[in-house]
Amino acid sequence: MISFTSFYQEIADDVLHHWLEDLPAILGKWQREHKHGELPKWEKVLKKLPEHPPVHLDLESEVAIGRADEVSESEIAKLTSLLSIYKPWRKGPYRLYDIHIDTEWRSDWKWDRLKDQISPLNNRLVLDVGCGNGYHMWRMLGAGARRVVGVDPSTLFLCQFEAVKKLAGGKHPIHLLPIGIQDLPAIDAFDTVFSMGVLYHRRSPIDHLFQLKNQLRDGGELVLETLVVEGDEQQVLVPHDRYAKMNNVWYLPSPAALMLWLTKCGFENVRMVNLDTTSLAEQRSTEWMPNESLVDYLDPNDITKTVEGYPAPLRATFVATKPYNPLS
Repeated sequence: MISFTSFYQEIADDVLHHWLEDLPAILGKWQREHKHGELPKWEKVLKKLPEHPPVHLDLESEVAIGRADEVSESEIAKLTSLLSIYKPWRKGPYRLYDIHIDTEWRSDWKWDRLKDQISPLNNRLVLDVGCGNGYHMWRMLGAGARRVVGVDPSTLFLCQFEAVKKLAGGKHPIHLLPIGIQDLPAIDAFDTVFSMGVLYHRRSPIDHLFQLKNQLRDGGELVLETLVVEGDEQQVLVPHDRYAKMNNVWYLPSPAALMLWLTKCGFENVRMVNLDTTSLAEQRSTEWMPNESLVDYLDPNDITKTVEGYPAPLRATFVATKPYNPLS
């Protein structure tokens, strides 16, 4: 069974030790009440994955664990079969021994766009909110972070993450907690907090911004990526029903509006560092994610619009700083 004991042990003498007052009860409740029906099968897959640490590990230029010559052809076939049980794989790509997990998203492209726009992660304590299966967390670790914690309520993403971590040798300061940020005790401790692809799913985006702020230490940095629309600081799109076939999209602000929101929430040095229209090459169906993808969400006669007639996905990345509190 997936356990969080090692995480508790690691943070006992860390700045995150205050989490031990509440987090075990929160995760214990998840283990009792929120288990996915497929979890027993997925946990069996984890047990069958190889235990030995890889000789080759690259987290800086990609997420590459092991090489083909480290295992036999039969082991590769077995590993491919096991990892296929975790389909669909949405965030990546991963290179696991001789297996290329070509995920729905080219998440490496997003990382390449933002990595030089943020404060260096060397020796920083990092939180990734809505981390998916943890792809960007591995890149954060590869960029020098001393510890990376991700939160995402998806049980499948948790199992995908645990599979990659086991193949990577297991002993890395990186952990995924299957809860949302609203369940996470505020701690004012992280040097950098990422929220990528989350804000538009929140019914109260302002509350989400405050939740992110409450996890940052004074002087800490927020990296926020979200869907936006064109317009002035009062322009916000509220879809009537679905947006790009998603039924949980609430608010798509303009970049100017979001910068105003961040400023109103007390962030400083707010700036947009990237604005990019999502391309059909960046998000698409693959062997490892055979379901519908971006091309199915767009108007077939005009890909500048979604199937509902809204502007096609436009994503912006913002960086902001939590100010120092003179009373702290």
